[in-house]
Amino acid sequence: MTADQLIFLGTGGGRFSMITQKRRTGGIRLIGSSNIQIDPGPGSIAYSHQLNIDPSKVDSLLISHCHPDHDNDAEIYIEAMTNGGTKKRGTLIAPKGVIEGNDICEVRISNYHKNQLAKVIKAEIGKTIILENAKIEVVNAKHQDPDTVGYKLSLESIDLGYTSDTEYFSGLGSQFKGVDTLLVCVLRPRDVPIKGHLCTNDVIKILDEAKPKLCILTGFGIRMIYANPDREAKFIEQASKIKTIAARDNMVLKLVEYKTQDNRDSLSRFLN
Repeated sequence: MTADQLIFLGTGGGRFSMITQKRRTGGIRLIGSSNIQIDPGPGSIAYSHQLNIDPSKVDSLLISHCHPDHDNDAEIYIEAMTNGGTKKRGTLIAPKGVIEGNDICEVRISNYHKNQLAKVIKAEIGKTIILENAKIEVVNAKHQDPDTVGYKLSLESIDLGYTSDTEYFSGLGSQFKGVDTLLVCVLRPRDVPIKGHLCTNDVIKILDEAKPKLCILTGFGIRMIYANPDREAKFIEQASKIKTIAARDNMVLKLVEYKTQDNRDSLSRFLN
């Protein structure tokens, strides 16, 4: 079994974190049984190189919606994955707004870059996508981009959830029931809600439904940064009784350490 690791190339979210880079906006790299880049915002390629993590090794690009703090460096990753367009390889998984555009967002990935890839898969709610060493399930999210989605990833070592940017809605947490580790994009601290995003209070409700072994907070807006994400994580942990940590830029986490006792057997049950 290959140890799966999360590397946080950036933990910032929202326009003001992106503009100021008070927290980096590089997204998350998953390395291990699969090599997946999740939501590559501005600076992701540069931050990847700073940590000596080769972007050309990425096999799949996973994007949740069409805002620049989540997709800005996507085309650069495609260039890296395909050796500057000379080798047709790699998979892009993204919702309609990113691939085709919608009434709110224009197309975020050019036809030129889509044609460089081996696969382009539209992420639609309820869809299951099978990669070589992972299963990805597309789940619901509610954000300004109407096509925004979240993801559940079943890996060799662990089951992982990613909320993406979303406001709270009934059933949000239950979509992630049974995951070992849940990544929650939480823009605002407690008692400072904003439409289209989560605040600290919402995370407690999500964890009450999902009950993961570990919750990792990321996607911090300016107000969350100034409020101190570590303090908000402690508040969430005390209220939910679920281990909760606030991610930091460049943080590396070995996921196998957070595998639940009743985790699924192996990838064989859905790869065969």
